[in-house]
Amino acid sequence: MPLTFSLKKILIANRGEIAVRVIRTCREMGLATVAVYSECDRTALHVRLADQAYAIGPNQASESYLRIDKLIDVARAAKVDGVHPGYGFLAENAEFADACSKAGVTFIGPTAKAMRALGSKTRAREIAMAAGVPVVPGTDKAVSAAATESELIAAASQVTYPLLVKAVAGGGGKGMRVVRSEHELAAAVRAARSEARSAFGDDAIYFERLVERPRHVEVQLLGDAHGTVLPFVERECSIQRRHQKVIEETPSTAVDPGLRARLAQAATMIGQAAGYTSAGTVEFLLDGDGHYYFLEMNTRLQVEHPITESVTGIDFVRAQIDIANGLPLGYDPERLLTASGHAIECRVYAEDPDEGFLPSPGVITHLRPPSGPGIRDDGSVAVGGVVPTYYDSLVSKVIAWSPDRPGAIARLIRALSEYDLRGIKTTIGFCRELLSSPAFAAGDFDTTTIDRLLEGRRNGNGETPPDAELEELAAIAAAFAAQDRLAIGGEPKKPGIVAQSASLWEQRARLESLR
Repeated sequence: MPLTFSLKKILIANRGEIAVRVIRTCREMGLATVAVYSECDRTALHVRLADQAYAIGPNQASESYLRIDKLIDVARAAKVDGVHPGYGFLAENAEFADACSKAGVTFIGPTAKAMRALGSKTRAREIAMAAGVPVVPGTDKAVSAAATESELIAAASQVTYPLLVKAVAGGGGKGMRVVRSEHELAAAVRAARSEARSAFGDDAIYFERLVERPRHVEVQLLGDAHGTVLPFVERECSIQRRHQKVIEETPSTAVDPGLRARLAQAATMIGQAAGYTSAGTVEFLLDGDGHYYFLEMNTRLQVEHPITESVTGIDFVRAQIDIANGLPLGYDPERLLTASGHAIECRVYAEDPDEGFLPSPGVITHLRPPSGPGIRDDGSVAVGGVVPTYYDSLVSKVIAWSPDRPGAIARLIRALSEYDLRGIKTTIGFCRELLSSPAFAAGDFDTTTIDRLLEGRRNGNGETPPDAELEELAAIAAAFAAQDRLAIGGEPKKPGIVAQSASLWEQRARLESLR
């Protein structure tokens, strides 16, 4: 029998695979769910699965999923007890958390105070430094929106090149640009501000020194209302394309027990300093000398949380709901830092690798998701559903667990080879080949591996790759496009089945110009 909680009915203020993910845990807990949807999401899977669904506006996120007033109206109309924000959109928006509180609805996430302290990248840096945690050098405050080009250059000179322009409210690689000279700075700031405004409704940016070829490692935290903050075994997130994570795994091949303990302690100090509750993630960069630096804290559930669930057996959405109900964390801290086996996650995007990874929206005409021992598919699509042009192109996450890393790699490759998704272009074949590369098998990679590989292919200059692993990876990547076409049934490049094809191609061109 399901347990009885004070929360009975939950609004999921999001869409896609995270909305589906939250709905499923709520159903297991005996909780009713309410979905929201824009016009193009009318037939989406999260809408089909929820107990109730409410339309909240047109396709543009600024007029639907980002409208706090509309979401609060739905919460009142549906008479929900709680709101789960998922990730993206308003998940790290303190004003949304405040609005829920004022409406008498429980926000299933951290407090607005903690979100303001840690959701701002610049304020989070201050907290980390006060706690004695190393940080990447950068500007202490957000760069003024009214700053002239000369003022931008002066601020950047304090950081030195190469540097990153980063959104203060950012996440998921959005609102971020690499700048290697002052001549690139103004254009990078404009692009980062525009992307941040569109993604987060906040165009504030700051500068941070670029750590060349780092590893990206993060520590999951759970905090309750009784003052307990618990860290989990780290996740490796270095396989990225343009700062967007592609493949994640746990534990990391770059972390030994001593470093694991130091990262866990640093993450815990930051969470305790902010009085953190609910699920959150502290992200670090590792340089080639074994030093670690605090990068940021995401005050929400992470996209890659399923791999930590796989090696610890803990359902993080359930934990968030328990914490929101005031229950104390009852986990053994030592067990949380010990992985049971190895887990790897592959993000499947509706993107065309053969066209520079441009979005590939369309109608799903056939779907056979992967399955079998140790395989989990967190998908957001169904046959007949539409992958729209207006939002993040993530359609699925495939997670493989095995007692060891080689077994997890083999299991995930097998699962991706069986994944039959037609009607759109996807990154399935690309991920399969990355997983099959000697570099990945050896755990010898960093956050720039994919971008350097693809840049070399675009230049076609015949330069010798920096190492044998990269050379092998480049050869593999040169063939992935043809294999990917076979994996999805040889669909035509242009999605003519999409009614608004003209506007789609305009948007694709605009997105590519931002890259």
